[in-house]
Amino acid sequence: MASDLSERIDTMAQWIFESKYLVVFTGAGVSTESGLRDFRGPDGLWTRRDKGLSTPSQDWTAVEPNSGHMAIVELQNLGKLAFLISQNVDNLHLKSGIKPELLAELHGNITKVCCVECEFKMDRFEDQKECPLCGGKLVSSVVNFGQSLPVKDLTESYQHSQKCDLFIVVGSSLVVTPAADMPRVALQARARLVIINQGETPFDERTDLRFSEAIKDVLPPAVERLKILMGKAS
Repeated sequence: MASDLSERIDTMAQWIFESKYLVVFTGAGVSTESGLRDFRGPDGLWTRRDKGLSTPSQDWTAVEPNSGHMAIVELQNLGKLAFLISQNVDNLHLKSGIKPELLAELHGNITKVCCVECEFKMDRFEDQKECPLCGGKLVSSVVNFGQSLPVKDLTESYQHSQKCDLFIVVGSSLVVTPAADMPRVALQARARLVIINQGETPFDERTDLRFSEAIKDVLPPAVERLKILMGKAS
Protein backbone atom coordinates (compact mmCIF):
# COMPACT_ATOMS: atom_id res chain seq x y z
CA MET A 1 0.00 0.00 0.00
CA ALA A 2 1.48 3.33 -1.03
CA SER A 3 2.59 5.39 1.96
CA ASP A 4 3.21 8.69 0.21
CA LEU A 5 0.11 10.91 0.25
CA SER A 6 0.50 12.08 -3.33
CA GLU A 7 0.87 8.49 -4.56
CA ARG A 8 -2.20 7.38 -2.62
CA ILE A 9 -4.22 10.28 -4.01
CA ASP A 10 -3.09 9.33 -7.53
CA THR A 11 -4.17 5.75 -6.87
CA MET A 12 -7.61 6.80 -5.64
CA ALA A 13 -8.11 9.11 -8.63
CA GLN A 14 -7.19 6.24 -10.96
CA TRP A 15 -9.61 3.88 -9.21
CA ILE A 16 -12.43 6.44 -9.46
CA PHE A 17 -11.60 6.89 -13.14
CA GLU A 18 -11.80 3.12 -13.69
CA SER A 19 -14.91 2.65 -11.55
CA LYS A 20 -18.22 1.82 -13.17
CA TYR A 21 -20.23 2.04 -9.94
CA LEU A 22 -18.89 4.31 -7.20
CA VAL A 23 -20.64 4.53 -3.84
CA VAL A 24 -19.54 7.14 -1.27
CA PHE A 25 -20.34 6.79 2.44
CA THR A 26 -20.06 9.81 4.73
CA GLY A 27 -20.06 10.29 8.48
CA ALA A 28 -19.78 13.27 10.81
CA GLY A 29 -16.12 13.79 9.91
CA VAL A 30 -17.02 15.22 6.51
CA SER A 31 -18.75 18.14 8.23
CA THR A 32 -16.11 19.09 10.82
CA GLU A 33 -14.51 21.56 8.41
CA SER A 34 -17.89 23.31 8.28
CA GLY A 35 -17.66 23.89 12.03
CA LEU A 36 -19.69 20.93 13.25
CA ARG A 37 -18.15 18.54 15.76
CA ASP A 38 -17.89 14.87 14.90
CA PHE A 39 -18.60 12.16 17.48
CA ARG A 40 -15.52 10.03 18.00
CA GLY A 41 -12.75 12.35 16.79
CA PRO A 42 -10.14 13.80 19.20
CA ASP A 43 -12.57 16.57 20.24
CA GLY A 44 -15.78 14.82 19.21
CA LEU A 45 -19.04 15.02 21.14
CA TRP A 46 -18.87 11.47 22.47
CA THR A 47 -15.11 11.71 23.09
CA ARG A 48 -15.71 14.79 25.25
CA ARG A 49 -18.64 13.13 27.02
CA ASP A 50 -16.55 10.06 27.85
CA LYS A 51 -13.85 12.32 29.31
CA GLY A 52 -16.40 14.10 31.47
CA LEU A 53 -16.11 17.31 29.43
CA SER A 54 -18.97 19.53 28.31
CA THR A 55 -20.63 18.89 24.95
CA PRO A 56 -21.43 22.31 23.49
CA SER A 57 -24.59 22.79 21.47
CA GLN A 58 -24.23 23.32 17.74
CA ASP A 59 -25.87 25.89 15.47
CA TRP A 60 -26.97 23.71 12.57
CA THR A 61 -28.52 26.58 10.61
CA ALA A 62 -25.33 28.63 10.24
CA VAL A 63 -23.13 25.97 8.64
CA GLU A 64 -22.26 25.73 4.96
CA PRO A 65 -20.88 22.85 2.85
CA ASN A 66 -17.08 22.62 2.78
CA SER A 67 -14.56 21.43 0.19
CA GLY A 68 -15.25 17.78 1.05
CA HIS A 69 -18.95 18.13 0.32
CA MET A 70 -18.22 20.01 -2.88
CA ALA A 71 -15.75 17.36 -4.06
CA ILE A 72 -18.53 14.77 -3.79
CA VAL A 73 -20.82 17.08 -5.80
CA GLU A 74 -18.10 17.24 -8.46
CA LEU A 75 -18.06 13.45 -8.60
CA GLN A 76 -21.81 13.60 -9.20
CA ASN A 77 -21.47 16.25 -11.90
CA LEU A 78 -18.70 14.29 -13.61
CA GLY A 79 -21.03 11.30 -13.82
CA LYS A 80 -18.87 9.20 -11.49
CA LEU A 81 -21.13 9.02 -8.41
CA ALA A 82 -23.64 6.19 -8.48
CA PHE A 83 -24.94 6.75 -4.95
CA LEU A 84 -24.17 8.58 -1.69
CA ILE A 85 -24.96 7.09 1.73
CA SER A 86 -24.75 9.43 4.71
CA GLN A 87 -25.06 9.08 8.47
CA ASN A 88 -25.36 12.87 8.81
CA VAL A 89 -28.49 14.85 9.67
CA ASP A 90 -27.02 18.30 8.91
CA ASN A 91 -28.54 18.74 5.41
CA LEU A 92 -25.15 19.79 4.00
CA HIS A 93 -25.16 17.22 1.18
CA LEU A 94 -28.46 18.49 -0.20
CA LYS A 95 -27.35 22.07 0.43
CA SER A 96 -24.19 21.43 -1.58
CA GLY A 97 -26.13 20.27 -4.63
CA ILE A 98 -26.39 16.49 -4.33
CA LYS A 99 -29.45 15.22 -6.17
CA PRO A 100 -32.00 13.79 -3.69
CA GLU A 101 -32.41 10.62 -5.77
CA LEU A 102 -28.70 9.84 -5.35
CA LEU A 103 -28.74 10.23 -1.55
CA ALA A 104 -29.75 8.03 1.36
CA GLU A 105 -29.76 9.83 4.72
CA LEU A 106 -29.80 6.89 7.11
CA HIS A 107 -30.22 8.96 10.26
CA GLY A 108 -32.62 11.52 8.81
CA ASN A 109 -32.33 15.26 8.19
CA ILE A 110 -32.96 18.13 10.59
CA THR A 111 -34.77 20.12 7.87
CA LYS A 112 -37.18 17.30 6.94
CA VAL A 113 -40.23 15.62 8.40
CA CYS A 114 -41.51 12.18 7.46
CA CYS A 115 -44.81 10.36 7.65
CA VAL A 116 -45.07 7.62 10.28
CA GLU A 117 -47.37 5.65 7.97
CA CYS A 118 -45.89 5.81 4.46
CA GLU A 119 -42.42 7.34 5.12
CA PHE A 120 -43.07 10.22 2.70
CA LYS A 121 -40.43 12.86 3.37
CA MET A 122 -40.80 16.60 2.89
CA ASP A 123 -39.41 19.94 4.06
CA ARG A 124 -40.39 20.95 7.57
CA PHE A 125 -43.24 23.49 7.78
CA GLU A 126 -44.56 24.50 11.20
CA ASP A 127 -48.20 24.40 10.12
CA GLN A 128 -47.98 21.05 8.29
CA LYS A 129 -48.99 18.27 10.67
CA GLU A 130 -50.44 15.66 8.31
CA CYS A 131 -48.91 13.80 5.36
CA PRO A 132 -50.22 15.24 2.07
CA LEU A 133 -50.24 11.73 0.58
CA CYS A 134 -51.94 9.55 3.17
CA GLY A 135 -52.95 11.84 6.03
CA GLY A 136 -50.56 10.16 8.45
CA LYS A 137 -48.79 12.03 11.23
CA LEU A 138 -45.65 13.97 10.28
CA VAL A 139 -42.70 13.75 12.68
CA SER A 140 -39.05 14.76 12.57
CA SER A 141 -37.09 12.57 10.17
CA VAL A 142 -34.08 12.47 12.53
CA VAL A 143 -33.54 8.94 13.86
CA ASN A 144 -32.86 8.79 17.60
CA PHE A 145 -31.11 5.96 19.42
CA GLY A 146 -33.29 2.87 19.54
CA GLN A 147 -35.41 3.89 16.58
CA SER A 148 -35.46 1.99 13.31
CA LEU A 149 -33.73 3.46 10.28
CA PRO A 150 -35.93 4.59 7.36
CA VAL A 151 -36.76 1.49 5.32
CA LYS A 152 -36.39 3.09 1.89
CA ASP A 153 -33.00 4.67 2.63
CA LEU A 154 -31.67 1.52 4.27
CA THR A 155 -32.88 -0.74 1.46
CA GLU A 156 -31.37 1.50 -1.21
CA SER A 157 -28.08 1.66 0.70
CA TYR A 158 -27.80 -2.13 0.77
CA GLN A 159 -28.76 -2.40 -2.90
CA HIS A 160 -26.21 0.14 -4.11
CA SER A 161 -23.47 -1.27 -1.86
CA GLN A 162 -24.07 -4.70 -3.40
CA LYS A 163 -23.66 -3.24 -6.90
CA CYS A 164 -20.58 -1.09 -6.38
CA ASP A 165 -17.05 -1.75 -7.55
CA LEU A 166 -15.55 1.09 -5.47
CA PHE A 167 -16.71 2.13 -2.00
CA ILE A 168 -15.21 5.29 -0.46
CA VAL A 169 -15.73 6.06 3.22
CA VAL A 170 -15.36 9.73 4.14
CA GLY A 171 -15.24 10.77 7.79
CA SER A 172 -16.85 7.82 9.54
CA SER A 173 -15.57 5.59 12.34
CA LEU A 174 -17.78 2.79 10.96
CA VAL A 175 -18.96 1.55 14.34
CA VAL A 176 -22.67 2.46 14.27
CA THR A 177 -24.71 -0.35 12.75
CA PRO A 178 -26.56 -1.09 10.55
CA ALA A 179 -25.11 1.86 8.64
CA ALA A 180 -21.59 0.53 9.16
CA ASP A 181 -22.59 -2.77 7.55
CA MET A 182 -22.36 -1.15 4.11
CA PRO A 183 -18.56 -1.48 3.70
CA ARG A 184 -18.91 -5.17 4.56
CA VAL A 185 -21.57 -5.57 1.89
CA ALA A 186 -19.33 -3.79 -0.63
CA LEU A 187 -16.38 -6.02 0.22
CA GLN A 188 -18.55 -9.10 -0.23
CA ALA A 189 -19.34 -7.74 -3.70
CA ARG A 190 -15.55 -7.62 -4.31
CA ALA A 191 -15.49 -3.83 -4.42
CA ARG A 192 -12.35 -1.89 -3.61
CA LEU A 193 -12.57 -0.15 -0.23
CA VAL A 194 -11.06 3.29 0.43
CA ILE A 195 -11.27 4.90 3.87
CA ILE A 196 -10.59 8.57 4.60
CA ASN A 197 -10.87 9.04 8.35
CA GLN A 198 -8.55 10.45 11.00
CA GLY A 199 -9.55 7.89 13.62
CA GLU A 200 -9.32 4.11 13.52
CA THR A 201 -12.12 1.99 12.04
CA PRO A 202 -12.94 -1.74 12.32
CA PHE A 203 -12.22 -2.07 8.58
CA ASP A 204 -8.66 -0.71 8.60
CA GLU A 205 -7.16 -4.17 8.08
CA ARG A 206 -9.46 -4.88 5.13
CA THR A 207 -9.20 -1.59 3.28
CA ASP A 208 -7.41 -1.35 -0.07
CA LEU A 209 -6.37 2.27 0.50
CA ARG A 210 -6.24 4.17 3.79
CA PHE A 211 -5.99 7.90 4.50
CA SER A 212 -5.64 9.34 8.01
CA GLU A 213 -5.11 12.85 6.65
CA ALA A 214 -7.72 15.62 6.70
CA ILE A 215 -10.49 15.16 4.13
CA LYS A 216 -9.70 18.54 2.52
CA ASP A 217 -6.17 17.31 1.83
CA VAL A 218 -7.36 14.11 0.16
CA LEU A 219 -10.74 14.24 -1.58
CA PRO A 220 -10.59 17.60 -3.42
CA PRO A 221 -7.07 16.90 -4.81
CA ALA A 222 -8.19 13.42 -5.88
CA VAL A 223 -11.12 14.89 -7.80
CA GLU A 224 -8.82 17.41 -9.49
CA ARG A 225 -6.56 14.56 -10.62
CA LEU A 226 -9.61 12.62 -11.77
CA LYS A 227 -10.60 15.56 -13.96
CA ILE A 228 -7.18 15.46 -15.59
CA LEU A 229 -7.63 11.74 -16.31
CA MET A 230 -11.06 12.47 -17.78
CA GLY A 231 -9.72 15.35 -19.89
CA LYS A 232 -11.93 17.82 -18.00
CA ALA A 233 -9.31 19.83 -16.14
CA SER A 234 -9.87 23.57 -16.27
